[in-house]
Amino acid sequence: MDNRAEAREFLTSRRAKITPEQAGLPSGSRRRVPGLRRSEVAALADVSVEYYAKLERGNLAGVSPAVLEAVARALRLDDAERAHLLNLAQAADGSDALTRPRRRATPWKPHRSLQWVLDAITAGPAFVRNGRMDLLAANELARAFYTDVYATPGNRANLARFQFLDPASRRFYPDWDQAADIAVAILRTEAGRNPHDKDLHDLVGELSTRSPEFRTRWGAHNVRLHGTGTKRFHHHAVGDLTLAYEGLEMAAWPGLTLTVYTAEPGSADEEGLRLLASWAATQKAGAAGS
Repeated sequence: MDNRAEAREFLTSRRAKITPEQAGLPSGSRRRVPGLRRSEVAALADVSVEYYAKLERGNLAGVSPAVLEAVARALRLDDAERAHLLNLAQAADGSDALTRPRRRATPWKPHRSLQWVLDAITAGPAFVRNGRMDLLAANELARAFYTDVYATPGNRANLARFQFLDPASRRFYPDWDQAADIAVAILRTEAGRNPHDKDLHDLVGELSTRSPEFRTRWGAHNVRLHGTGTKRFHHHAVGDLTLAYEGLEMAAWPGLTLTVYTAEPGSADEEGLRLLASWAATQKAGAAGS
């Protein structure tokens, strides 16, 4: 990824989102650009206009944490956006080298104890993914839950490819637009955290070429911390499911996330997960018999 371009476009897009009223400034009547002017952001961050203009040209190398924090406050960045700005600055001056995930010569495989942990979770789908949204390891319920993802070889067990290139995703995600926004924000966050990932670069290029919906969202430069929440799904075997999720960063493998989906106790969704487990067992028995 071009770090300077990423930084330039991110700062420009955030500035365009803040209205003068939100920043406590008079709106005036002769504004030619959306959002704040560069001079207004510079004043709010207590830096010179020339210095802020340099930052917005993508020159983040050597910028102090205090200045980055002041810019983050001026642009009213949320936690995910602030972290993204810091990641871009670290990549610009090379200070991300020690924390950057090392490229593996061979495909990552879960240690058997990790698979034991996943298999011990029997009440909900549990899986491990990386920042590119590759499904790397899963319990039986997650494999059944994402059966549409695994069913198409072209998806390569990647949730982003499934989201934007597989028509089955339109059925699986009732709130497709929201799910698409989340998927792109996860990839954009990973691009800031690990801009040297060639596989990520290739994935973004593929999706940008093949999906106008992805291309438009990628240009918005939105990022997010995807830790907890609720999502709606429609599984072809058990119908509608509304599930809560928790995403846990894995200390042993930086950049990987363990996600577990659960249902409210006593709800129809909990019964739906039990039906999914039963369906998965039937499918497994049928495959073994054949």
